[in-house]
Formats: sequence, structure tokens, C-alpha cells
Amino acid sequence: MSTLGRSLSHKQRALAVSSPRLFDKSVSSPRFSRKSEVSRLFRVLIAIGSVVSFFLAIGGGYLYVLPNLTKSFHEEKFVSFNGSDSFCDIFDGKWVVDNSYPLYNASECPFVEKGFNCLANGRINDDYLKWRWKPRNCELPRFNVYHMLEILRNKRIVFVGDSMSRTQWESLICLLMTGVQDKGSVYEVNGNKITKLIRFLGVRFSSFNFTVEFYRSVFLVQHTWSSKYGIKRVRSTLTLDKLDDISDEWINADVLIFNSGQWWVPGKLFGVGCYFQVNSTLRIGMSIQTAFRTALETWSSWIDTKINRNRTRVFFRTFEPSHWRYLLIAMPSIQMNAFGSLSRKFLQIGAAI
Repeated sequence: MSTLGRSLSHKQRALAVSSPRLFDKSVSSPRFSRKSEVSRLFRVLIAIGSVVSFFLAIGGGYLYVLPNLTKSFHEEKFVSFNGSDSFCDIFDGKWVVDNSYPLYNASECPFVEKGFNCLANGRINDDYLKWRWKPRNCELPRFNVYHMLEILRNKRIVFVGDSMSRTQWESLICLLMTGVQDKGSVYEVNGNKITKLIRFLGVRFSSFNFTVEFYRSVFLVQHTWSSKYGIKRVRSTLTLDKLDDISDEWINADVLIFNSGQWWVPGKLFGVGCYFQVNSTLRIGMSIQTAFRTALETWSSWIDTKINRNRTRVFFRTFEPSHWRYLLIAMPSIQMNAFGSLSRKFLQIGAAI
């Protein structure tokens, strides 16, 4: 019995020490190892699923929230009419014919340049006067001259740019004059006739105590005539990092409307010996497109540092076709393409100010 007991005792100790199958499943059992691998794979899949779900949630929120943020940041671009909750993008639309137009008779307005009074100069048809801007998803309220005169009371409106800006300035004055009974109360502050030869023109509506002004600055940046001792082909330069020397006169306006682009073409720059300058260095090889962008960046920086946005609304008009027919026909489309996108960008910036 003692021998048999010792034999059984040895067998039990052997089983306790050397039977991985029965007593150490966590270390050596192939079956348990497969379960462990499945468990780890399951945890990895859960982690991957969580990451994917996170990005799907972020993407969904982005798609939902971004349009509302865009509308909020650019709310000046959207107009609400009649107190409704619907908004209208006033820049998305087209020109439509309106037979109730024009809203004023150019021949009866003393501030229209003779050269731009087409009917008085012999044009037979007046269809070109009947175009009205219509946003795609709404109707703009019809121009109410009496309401507008009250809105502008005690205000200062300033146009800055080339002849395209000047003719818009003239049109606004003529529109407003249709609501003024005493025409003599509207006058140019210096008694000047309307001409492109004068850099400043200001018309005062004395009955309402406001002025509508125009400053001629075709490039917006500083234009300087070169010394006769300099490079022969360089007759003048545009200092792209400095705004026009009359820019201080534009400050403290209630509304500022800028335009530039019509003169940023080879014939009005290189063709007349006008080149570019940055940081007091002449840049003979700089392209017009690069120069135009640099000038607008200077303009934008000036707006940020000099203009009180709590008071002044700022607009930048896009590059427009010429008002001279033969130039419009001859103008290469590549020039429009080169400047169009940049001008649209600054229009959006200006509209959001």
C-alpha cells in the first residue's frame, strides 16, 4: 500500500507540474490563444469604428453648420425684406428689362457730362436705359427717392476710382435730385463743372445736409512722375505699397465705394512708360496681374488700419467692361479672366465690412 501510495503521489505531482493542457491554459493552450486573438481583433474593430463614427459626426456637423456660419459672417450680402425670415443673395442675379425705366432724365440733370448723355448726342433708341438688376430668389424694393434722401440725411458718401466710378456718382446724384423740389439747393461745393480733369468733385444736398463726393484715383495707389535723369523708358511709376496721396480725404465717410481695374492694362501702363515700384525698388519685370494684386492688398490693409468699420460701409466694385465701344471689342478676354477672380474676392470682403 505504501508503494502504491508513493506511486500515486508521484503521478499527482507530475500532473500538477507538467500538464499545461489541464492547469495552465493561459500560457500554452492553442484554444485559449485563438480566443485571445479574436478578443484583441474585436477591440481593434471597436476602436476603428469609434474613429470612423467620430469623423462622420464631424463631417455631418460641418455640412450642417458651415452654411449657417457663412450666412452669419457675410450677412451684409444677404438682405431680408418685409421683416421676413427669408434671405436673399443680392449679388446672385441678372439684368432684366423693365419698361418703367429710366428713373431720371439725363437731359434734365445738370451733373451729367455731355459726353455721356447718349440721347442728347443723337442716340435713337433708349433700350439701354431699361435694364434693372434682379436677384435670383427675390425682388429688390423699387427705388424710393424720398426714403433714400432721408436715409442719407447728415451723411457723407464718397466714390473713389476712375471714370466708371464717376459716372455712377453722376447717376446717383441725378436719381436723388428727382426728389428735391428746390434744384438750386443742390450744387458742386467748389462751383466746378463735371469733368475728368478735376481730382475732386463734391455735390451738396443742402436741404438734407449731405454730400456725394468723387475722388479720381484710377490706380488707388500712388502715381509718381519719374526724374528725367532716370531710366529712359520709365516715365512714371506706381508705388504699389503706398495708397494714393489723397487717401486721407476718404476717411470719415459714411459710405465708401471703390473701383479700379480699367487702367490696369498694358496700353495704359507699359505703353505710356508706367512701371511698378515696391519698397522703393523699381520692378521692371513685374506682371500687371501681380501688381494689381499687390495694390489691392495695400488698399485692403489701409481699410483695416484707417477706416472705422463701426461707422463706414465699404464696397469694392468689380472689374467692369469699358464704356467705350471700340475698347470693349478690342479688349482681350484674358485680361478679364486675369482680374475677375481677384476683384470678386475683394467685392466679397468689401460687402462683408
